[in-house]
Amino acid sequence: MAFDLSSVLVIGISSRALFDLETSNRVFEEEGLEAYRAYQLEHEKVPLEKGTAFPLVEALLGLNVKAGKPVVEVIVMSRNSPDTGLRVFNSVAHYGLPITRAAFSGGTSLSPYLDAFKVDLFLSKSEEDVQQAVDGGVAAAVLYAPPQTAGRHDDQIRIAFDADAVLFSEASELIYKRDGIEAFWAHEKAHADEPLEAGPFAKLLITLSYLQRHFAPAPSPVRIAIVTARNSPAHERVIQTLRRWGVHVDEAFFLGGLGKEEVLEAYGAHIFFDDQDIHLDGASRVVPSGKVPYKSDSPIRALMPEEK
Repeated sequence: MAFDLSSVLVIGISSRALFDLETSNRVFEEEGLEAYRAYQLEHEKVPLEKGTAFPLVEALLGLNVKAGKPVVEVIVMSRNSPDTGLRVFNSVAHYGLPITRAAFSGGTSLSPYLDAFKVDLFLSKSEEDVQQAVDGGVAAAVLYAPPQTAGRHDDQIRIAFDADAVLFSEASELIYKRDGIEAFWAHEKAHADEPLEAGPFAKLLITLSYLQRHFAPAPSPVRIAIVTARNSPAHERVIQTLRRWGVHVDEAFFLGGLGKEEVLEAYGAHIFFDDQDIHLDGASRVVPSGKVPYKSDSPIRALMPEEK
């Protein structure tokens, strides 16, 4: 009988997110495909160093042992050809990761295969691939470089999310960006009892919340936190929305504009997802972090400063 990917949490991970392939990538960018292919073949037996998402992937795969059944599936998704991608699988074997499935697209877009593999979360270093995933309705993030140190908790997987434009829709954030903080507070207070619309990572949050129930009544090895710039009076709508969704988060931090990095470091996040570089620049120095881009047709993009 075929394995049913719809019954487990599926993580699609690019080879550059799982392993440190920056040297190889520079060869590709500076010398071209043939030089890259030759470099990979020459180093095929040399294990790659761990990348930004490695600790998260390793911990998530460990849940299968703790649950006594498959609850997480990790699939390597790469633009490499099967030939140049062999080094990736050699590195997977070197670290003893129980990853058996992969998609090597030979330079073409990975986006069409995300639905085929029932991917719940796609992590990559490629802004193009992540943007296509988000535009296609898949939770995805562009990973920053790994932090120098990260105080993770070995007994738990700790995942942290920003609120607006990540777990929830960007509608409230649009009000803030367009009309200012006072208008945002007034709107959220007036609509405190109305649930926020789901954002790009809402389904993932709900899936993780469901996954936690596999381990009840014992303490869950998965811990979830919301780390948001919201504060009172804009906090209540978040809590009311989570109640409507039937989701329990273990911790929530309403920071009101304070920097997020110190809280995230104390929390010991395996990964933090946010939509703004202003928060991620600091956070990525202390915990693995990923940027969630707005959809290409998002009205927020019109309010963003043009890149020079």
